[in-house]
Amino acid sequence: GQEQMTLTVRPLRAEDYPQWRPLWDGYTHFYECYLDESVTAATWDRALADSSPLFCRVVEKDGNVIGFAMCVLHEGTWSTAPVCYLEDLFVDAAERGAGAGKALIDALIDEGKREGWSKLYWVTRMNNPARKLYDYYGEADDYVRYRISL
Repeated sequence: GQEQMTLTVRPLRAEDYPQWRPLWDGYTHFYECYLDESVTAATWDRALADSSPLFCRVVEKDGNVIGFAMCVLHEGTWSTAPVCYLEDLFVDAAERGAGAGKALIDALIDEGKREGWSKLYWVTRMNNPARKLYDYYGEADDYVRYRISL
């Protein structure tokens, strides 16, 4: 029979840094983004701080962190319940296609139902291969994003 690997999704912990950091760099470099060290440090600190609306969930396989979801919980005008923006989702290239991304999204959906969020949403590039996974959850909407750098 096929061996079922165990994937566990859990909150980020301070001791995850040595495993999270190469994944974070892999994610930002994939988008050809080279963040200042102070930004990465602040993102890490906020992801661990209870006082921040930013939070992180990691997915583990055999005790190793192989992916993460960085999220921001925010208020919305169309609901009194919090809205969760999944800002960054990344799985180690060597571990893709085995359900780690799905495990992260499913865990966020479960957490949101438990915590009373109104919605989970994310944005991706048109040609992102991960859309194969995302299409499992529903169709992309027809919204277009505008960005103004300040």
